[in-house]
Amino acid sequence: MAETRTEALHQNAEGLDIQTPEAILASLANAQIEAAKAVHGAIPAIAVAAEVIAKQLKNGGRLAYAAAGSSGLMAVADALELPGTFGIGRDRIAILIAGGDNAFRTLAGGPEDDTGEASAAVAAAAIGKGDCLIAISASGSTPYAVQALQDAKSRGAATIAIANNRGAALFKQADVAILLETPPELIAGSTRMGAGTAQKIALNMLSTLTAIHLGHVHDGYMVNLTADNIKLRDRAVRMVAAISGKSRDDAARLLEESGGVVKTAILLAAGAASTGAAEKILEGTGQKLRPALSALGHDPEKRNPLFGKDHALTKK
Repeated sequence: MAETRTEALHQNAEGLDIQTPEAILASLANAQIEAAKAVHGAIPAIAVAAEVIAKQLKNGGRLAYAAAGSSGLMAVADALELPGTFGIGRDRIAILIAGGDNAFRTLAGGPEDDTGEASAAVAAAAIGKGDCLIAISASGSTPYAVQALQDAKSRGAATIAIANNRGAALFKQADVAILLETPPELIAGSTRMGAGTAQKIALNMLSTLTAIHLGHVHDGYMVNLTADNIKLRDRAVRMVAAISGKSRDDAARLLEESGGVVKTAILLAAGAASTGAAEKILEGTGQKLRPALSALGHDPEKRNPLFGKDHALTKK
């Protein structure tokens, strides 16, 4: 097997083990920063991928992640946040990781070679037409990830590949290929480091842009969050107050009236006659708050459409 970029040794690795602890840590930090910069070159592909995912989700499809090893952990970290942060239903997200649930306790290497397990996972999740699968692999040749993408594509799903090596096998059948051309690792082959960092950033960017397309973000506010704990319920109150200009007490009352739905509460503050009327407006705007506020006569160009003020998400 020819040496790939993810298996090569970083140019600054010579003598790493005999450097001072401070010098070692500085090199490790700099290598992470270098790796993060690789994401910039992937921005056009990430933008296309986000449109693909948003289209599938808008039409009732699901989003699946398929990966092994540290790439699988990056996938899990992104996928598990989507329901809480953006209100995407848990039944709309599928996580396919080599080794299954055991991977969270023992990240063994063997399962990443098991193409049969990958095929079984895609079939069990019923990934197919209308869905989208993201396959992630630093090398771009991990058998589990490649097989999962191939099976998903053959079943009619849209496919996105994320890898850190140019010309990766994972890219060959993907609808969208996202190349994160990170430098070699300081610890050769330890892709949990630079490659994993770049994957995490790219996945965060991809899912966040998707959420923006779906109307789940207004300015920098996660207006479609699931407020299921004290911290998030408080955040919801502060968001409604910040965007509407209402007091915290009024914001809390409006949230109670809306059943905890932030966008509905904001539209009630903006003059919607009822929760039903607010929901109907949002249906007409594709769940996007800014045009919904415009429909109620508020200036959509202002940061705060209701009062034209800047409100911070801080406790008063």
